[in-house]
Order: sequence, then C-alpha cells, then structure tokens
Amino acid sequence: MQLRELGLRHFARFKVQRLRARRVAPGTPLTIHTPLGRHALVMRAGTSDAHVFSQIYVEREYRCLDDVPTADLVVDCGANVGYASSYFLSRYPTARVVSVEPEPGNYATLVRNVEPYGDRSTTIQAGVWSSSVGLVVEEVEPGQGREWAVTVREARDDEAPSVMAVDLATILRDSGAERISILKVDIEGSEAEVFSRHTDGWIDRVDNLVVELHGDRCREVVLAAMEGRGFEVSECDELTVFKRPRSTN
Repeated sequence: MQLRELGLRHFARFKVQRLRARRVAPGTPLTIHTPLGRHALVMRAGTSDAHVFSQIYVEREYRCLDDVPTADLVVDCGANVGYASSYFLSRYPTARVVSVEPEPGNYATLVRNVEPYGDRSTTIQAGVWSSSVGLVVEEVEPGQGREWAVTVREARDDEAPSVMAVDLATILRDSGAERISILKVDIEGSEAEVFSRHTDGWIDRVDNLVVELHGDRCREVVLAAMEGRGFEVSECDELTVFKRPRSTN
C-alpha cells in the first residue's frame, strides 16, 4: 500500500527520511513530501510525526471521505502537527480549514505545515471543549513518541491553565460559515466532554463527521448525541464516520 499511495519516488524519499530521523537529534525538523499534498511538510525526528504521516498519507485514514466532492469549511479538532489539515487543504482547493491544537510543540509545527496555504488556513492554540474554560495540557515524556496522544483536562481553581478551551459553536460563529462541511475530531478522550453538553449550537450544522472514539464512555456519549440527527453511520479503521445522505436531485 505504501508504494501504491506514495509512488516510487515519494516512497523512496519517505523511507530515506525515516532512516535519517533515527540518526539525528530528536526534534530535528526534516522535510517530507507526498503526492497527496500540495506543499512539503515538516516532520520532527524522534517523535510520533512519522506515524501520523503514515496514517494520513500512506494508509489514507480519511479515504472514508473520498465520496465527499467539495468542502467549504473543514474543522480539524486535535490537529497535531497539521498533516490532516494539509491533506484537506490539498484535497479541497477552495476549502477553508480551521485547525485546533493545544500542545505548544505540536502547534508550532502545525503553523509551519499550513502556512503555505495562506488565508485558507486558520490555526487556534486551544483545546476543544464544551465551553470556554481554562485547560491544563498533560505533558508527554520526551522521546517516547507520544506527541500524538496529548490530553487536556479542566484546570482546578488553584492552578493556572495551560491554554483556554474553545467550543465548536464559537469556532463556527467566528468562521462566518453557515455549516461545517467536514468536522474531524481526534482529541484523546475529550470528545466525551464536547458531545455531552451545549451541542445545539453546532451539531445540526455539520455535514460530515469523522471521530476517533477513545473508550466505551466516549462511544456512548457521542453516539447518544448523534442519534436521530439524520446521519448515516459507518466505521473506517479507527474512525467512526457520520455522513448526511447526499441529495439525489
């Protein structure tokens, strides 16, 4: 699959960069290319970046959206270093993408990866939550390759928040759009909070949702929130996919 999706030249370059990443200091920025992206991407050595790149551009995690022909607004919750955002910006050349990521190192790399797309891209350093509250970013141990598994929690009264939260109704309002064409959610368990409260301002204005559910409680909360909303539900690898039926007119 890797050779088929990347092509021989890009496959060889990907392999070379993965080998090089093992020989340089962790965090060293490397450049990686893919025919599915309009611009080169930054990959940090010794991190989970290579695994995320492989998921999105090699295994094509979002192939479940191949039948979505156009998109106006895409919201990427848990954007990590921007590989999914860059994928959507490339696949839908007229779409605007709002990317939300709380962890500072991931966020800095995200900004670099979406910068070539200009004003079609908006980045927000925040955690996605059900309301605007202070959040604490749980730090991951360096060198463990867990940069893609950052979690957040609500700050206690006696501690300073790492970042502020942003809710989906606010993101949609600030975008000026009427609807979210594609909502991607991979927020390491926070989906239970996002889908449990204050959903009326945005959930019926989503056309396609792809969400990675982390545990039984998250699955229960999200499925309950989406029930009766007119979506067709399917599974694609680790993703649960909700799509509104396309009109045949």
